[in-house]
Amino acid sequence: MSVYYVNKFLFQVDRDPELLAAYKASPADLVDAWDADLGRRLGNGDPVERTTWLRLEPEERTALIEHDYVALFEMGAHFFLCLTIFIAIYDEDYSVQQGPLSFQREYATKLSHWLGKDYPPVAL
Repeated sequence: MSVYYVNKFLFQVDRDPELLAAYKASPADLVDAWDADLGRRLGNGDPVERTTWLRLEPEERTALIEHDYVALFEMGAHFFLCLTIFIAIYDEDYSVQQGPLSFQREYATKLSHWLGKDYPPVAL
């Protein structure tokens, strides 16, 4: 796994409203498009400077497409990046149905089996 590359996806998509909306609407399409172009750009996003060795592994791609934040966390994706992107995707819908902070409570419940354990490493 390239923890860096998955974290780059989470960070870039979460901070761009258009990318975030596309990810919510069609996760597979956005993951494929990001991996083919934006994710490969180096530095400040200049399309000329590109990496040729970073790529999403099949299990990373699946977890991103399925919004499987538990799997992403367990693979080493940064917990805060996972939390913030999926809050941005789910919080409004969850709040309407179940009240404030309902997605955050679900997130905590689904990761509760990590209580008392060391977090997965988030370093490269």
